[in-house]
Amino acid sequence: QLQPVESGGGLVQTGGSLRLSCTASGSPFDRYVMGWFRQVPGKGREFVACTTYSGDSTYYSDSVRGRFHMSRDNTKNTVVLEMSSLKPEDTAVYFCAAGHYVSQLADEFAHWGRGTQVIVSS
Repeated sequence: QLQPVESGGGLVQTGGSLRLSCTASGSPFDRYVMGWFRQVPGKGREFVACTTYSGDSTYYSDSVRGRFHMSRDNTKNTVVLEMSSLKPEDTAVYFCAAGHYVSQLADEFAHWGRGTQVIVSS
């Protein structure tokens, strides 16, 4: 069973950048699709990005495409979400998740980190 742990959240001004990391332990990392989701109070988890087992393909939501970049390093059991041109509407708790299928649905991801808060001030 894979256990993701996120780091790197914080407070940033509009237009700024942040780098989130997720390191996972417990199972062969390269057997999992890795995803990033985000959640604001009162709403469900929103898909942000996900990448295939090898990282050769990455998918983004329309709201972040062109501003966020996701990568993975299977030698370090790590995925990274580079966020730039941040907007106040990017404010959320960001979660790293592991699953077996490429999907934008949170239910398709079985293993979740505890999340890291990102706040974008206007």
